[in-house]
Amino acid sequence: MVTVAHPASLAVRTPRVPAVRHLGPNWYASVMGTAIVANAGATLPVQVTGVRTACTIVWALSFVLLLVLLGARAAHWAHHRDQARAHLLDPAVAPFYGCLSMALLAVGAGTLLVGRDWIGLGAAVAVDTVLFVVGTLVGLVAAVAIPYLMVVRHRVGPGQASPVWLLPLVAPMVSAAVGPLLVPHLPAGQARRTLLLACDGLFGLSLLATLVMLPMIFSRLVTAGPLPLALTPTLFLVLGPLGQSTTAANKFADVAGGVLPEAYAHGFTVFAVLYGVPVMGFALLWLALAVAMVVRARRGGMGFAMTWWAFTFPVGTCVTGAEGLGKHTGLVAFDALAIVLYVALVAAWAVAAVHTARGLRGGRLLAPPPARVTASVPGTA
Repeated sequence: MVTVAHPASLAVRTPRVPAVRHLGPNWYASVMGTAIVANAGATLPVQVTGVRTACTIVWALSFVLLLVLLGARAAHWAHHRDQARAHLLDPAVAPFYGCLSMALLAVGAGTLLVGRDWIGLGAAVAVDTVLFVVGTLVGLVAAVAIPYLMVVRHRVGPGQASPVWLLPLVAPMVSAAVGPLLVPHLPAGQARRTLLLACDGLFGLSLLATLVMLPMIFSRLVTAGPLPLALTPTLFLVLGPLGQSTTAANKFADVAGGVLPEAYAHGFTVFAVLYGVPVMGFALLWLALAVAMVVRARRGGMGFAMTWWAFTFPVGTCVTGAEGLGKHTGLVAFDALAIVLYVALVAAWAVAAVHTARGLRGGRLLAPPPARVTASVPGTA
């Protein structure tokens, strides 16, 4: 009887889905990076035949990726809770929980921007509403819970500050940027005003939190030197709050007319330009610095890791920011900037996607990472 029961008890304890044990929350970055290709492409100042259809296909891919990852991450929590808790207690991995919120929000925005071509406007509004509400709630929880864990549970030194820390803080800014898309679909009056000003509040929440964090990140670079090779791409994450806040400011201006009193609506238009132009200038400065650091790291032997997805979504937010500035300033220079950045975005997405597919096919990306990088680079290949 003992010999018969023993194998059964072992079977019960054996994880049924070992393939997802090392599937961390950072994988949602692939959904974000895919969705932003569709979202940014849908509003380019110059429309080329076939681009919208291509963007719709990419949106559909991002939707499928989101569903697959939600299922895989649910299996991860169900069957590998020890690893899931370890991720939450790891200061290098826990901030990636902000990616869940941004993945939901980005796919939702894409549904309304291009997905409606396939599923209809009514269904697109319904899907985006659900994803916006859930994504915003998840983002707010992450914006509070992750910093709380960093204070009371994580133990980090001054030299460990990382751009990854921005992820849970920038999630509410993504809500602020995509929320205005739903404003015209709400009843006129209180509902529209409430959503628009709620997005403005999310804008301030994320912006001020980012301004607290950025000096720590730059100070770490100056005092402790370059980031480890595999983490160097995360420097692009700084572009996220910069480009996304510029996008949000311009989206507020797009929908404020007729929703708020004329003086306030005009104020949003003025703010979009007076805020967006200098912030975009700083974003370009940081982009140049990040590119230089990545070139240096690549020459030093930097190989592919899931951190390469940092080349996608943050750059995409700068595309949408430049698009908005081009619309509100009338300057061709911003239109040209949006197109150039979009070409770079598509190239970066293609490279990251190909390497990710190869890593999955070879089993490297879901294999246990080496002990020395387990806490810093989930998904190293």
